[in-house]
Amino acid sequence: MEKEREHHVYLARLAEQAERYDEMVEAMKKVAKLDVELTVEERNLVSVGYKNVIGARRASWRILSSIEQKEEAKGNEQNVKRIKEYRQRVEDELAKICNDILSVIDEHLIPSSTSGESTVFYYKMKGDYYRYLAEFKGADDRKEAADHSLKAYEAATAAAASELPPTHPIRLGLALNFSVFYYEILNSPERLTCIFLFLSRQTLIVVIKFSFHFNYVFKYGIHVVDYLYILRQTVAL
Repeated sequence: MEKEREHHVYLARLAEQAERYDEMVEAMKKVAKLDVELTVEERNLVSVGYKNVIGARRASWRILSSIEQKEEAKGNEQNVKRIKEYRQRVEDELAKICNDILSVIDEHLIPSSTSGESTVFYYKMKGDYYRYLAEFKGADDRKEAADHSLKAYEAATAAAASELPPTHPIRLGLALNFSVFYYEILNSPERLTCIFLFLSRQTLIVVIKFSFHFNYVFKYGIHVVDYLYILRQTVAL
């Protein structure tokens, strides 16, 4: 098993360097299906692979949606029809990718997780990919995806509260993505502001408490500033 695992991880690294992300994902799926606790590197390879695969399609979907709106404004029904058909193809690809990683998370990654950090990481990923589904789904399907996303983010938040310090990069990333979910999917900027203020307060408390531990503050300080800045920019929208 170890040789097989090492083989697939190496192929995933190669695929990443060659920017062949579909193959990177396939290699890491084989590692995940070994049902073992992934190392931090392996976990990140899974995340990076899927993020690049889904990211290209999400960008395509946004571009097509923007063009569609412009054509609708012009009253060009023929072009609108063409764009809708093309956009549907992209949405089918998005749904396939999201459902793929969600099944890997539920069937292999979460059941094999033994640390609080990895548990938070995987539930955060689960929330993210249901959020991506909610971005383009309509009506009932959107609500179902949003409900699943909310539950996953809440599970990640609960685990983070008991397992990770407030300034841990994964916990900060979770807070950021959860706030984006409230803002973009649930249309709740008030909740986003609450998350920002709470995180700012918690971070200040920790920095003051551990200010005499220079290494601790230096290690997490950059992440804190980065995430709080992004949150602040989102709150200002």
